[in-house]
Amino acid sequence: MFLRHIIVFSFIALLAGCAGFGARESVEGHGNPAQWREHKQQLTSLDGWQINGKVGIRAPKDSGSGTLFWLQRQDYYDIRLSGPLGRGAARLTGRPGQVSLEVANQGRFEAPTPEVLLEEQLGWKLPVSHLVWWVRGLPAPDSKSRLNLDADSRLATLEQDGWQIEYLSYIQQNGYWLPERIKLHGTDLDVTLVIKDWQPRKLGQ
Repeated sequence: MFLRHIIVFSFIALLAGCAGFGARESVEGHGNPAQWREHKQQLTSLDGWQINGKVGIRAPKDSGSGTLFWLQRQDYYDIRLSGPLGRGAARLTGRPGQVSLEVANQGRFEAPTPEVLLEEQLGWKLPVSHLVWWVRGLPAPDSKSRLNLDADSRLATLEQDGWQIEYLSYIQQNGYWLPERIKLHGTDLDVTLVIKDWQPRKLGQ
């Protein structure tokens, strides 16, 4: 009986592992798939970080750049943009089901998702829920993705949900290889992220 339980458990674990890595991914490029899975597993364990950098945005009605501050603590995030697009400062904070956006000289707005808020108030169709994964150099797990790996088995390009993401450079911080320059191309919106300071953390252990 004990042996049978072990076999069943091992089979379930194997299925879970297969589902977690590659079930929704189409992987191409010069990298090693096994090394990519190891890299992905390491970065998925990161559930906290602080980022400082710059952001550039090109949209039909707005273009400009500003500074970026991003604090992530598991499901909670605090993203601040200073001086982009002539709008002054903007601050997006929230957790699942409760999100608020503060825009300088315009007030505070709330919605159940960050995507709804940004589109309503700023006119940007930006998948913030995916950005939590993309900024780490990972595809979001909730939808299909097409990956192209570089020679170091990290993401070179990613296609997901109508977006094309280019990873132009990486930086090593605390044993993690993390994106340093990212370009995101969407419908009527291009975003460039340049991360000057990465502080990754593992909180939920």
